[in-house]
Amino acid sequence: MTILTKTKLFYLTLSLLFFTQKSRSQEEKVTLHQDPKFEQLLNEKRKINSSITINDRYKIQVFNGDSENSKKTLIDFKKEYKTLDATIVFSTPQYKVWVGNFKTRIEAEKNLELLKKRYPNAFLIKPNK
Repeated sequence: MTILTKTKLFYLTLSLLFFTQKSRSQEEKVTLHQDPKFEQLLNEKRKINSSITINDRYKIQVFNGDSENSKKTLIDFKKEYKTLDATIVFSTPQYKVWVGNFKTRIEAEKNLELLKKRYPNAFLIKPNK
């Protein structure tokens, strides 16, 4: 085993410091490019999640079927009934349009009778947690 002299050790340390300072494998600058539609999609998801309350509330299901028809039903419903909350819920393999957020069954049944005129297949539900 060779013993390094003080001068050789000094030059070795100096050269190691020099090379480690010059070589960097990563830069500190990060650039993120995000599609603006992504933020719009997140906001829509947040809005849908906040409108779904699954606790002890009653809802009325006015549609059950495919994605396109559920979107059309939701848009039509919101145009006609502006005071009632409505949302689309996906439950494999069907899309459902749920309406309202009623505290009591009596309140939900009153609204169900009104909605049955326009949506004859509508029925009352109480979603599980």
